[in-house]
Amino acid sequence: MPDPADRIEIENVVSPHHKQKVDRAKYMAMREALLAVLPDNPPGLTVAEAKDALLPDLSEDLWPGGAKAGWWLKAVQLDLEAKGIIGRAATKPVRLFRQAERR
Repeated sequence: MPDPADRIEIENVVSPHHKQKVDRAKYMAMREALLAVLPDNPPGLTVAEAKDALLPDLSEDLWPGGAKAGWWLKAVQLDLEAKGIIGRAATKPVRLFRQAERR
């Protein structure tokens, strides 16, 4: 049975009452990668631009060939938005940036 310490509970800004437990190592690696590429100010990057920017630096051990990176990016994005760590500019498509007060 997996160690519960290897899991982390994440939130979802779109579904505030929905929480999910995910792999801690993958979550933390994607969180670090996403925050590293997002700018400090709006309008920020589109999700596609953020993915393109972070893919080259992702661990091949965690995401061989970038497999499932899109799912993890979205999960981390929605969690960080729910926590107020990143913001979403009022644009289409969605553009993301780091929130100044949460760095």
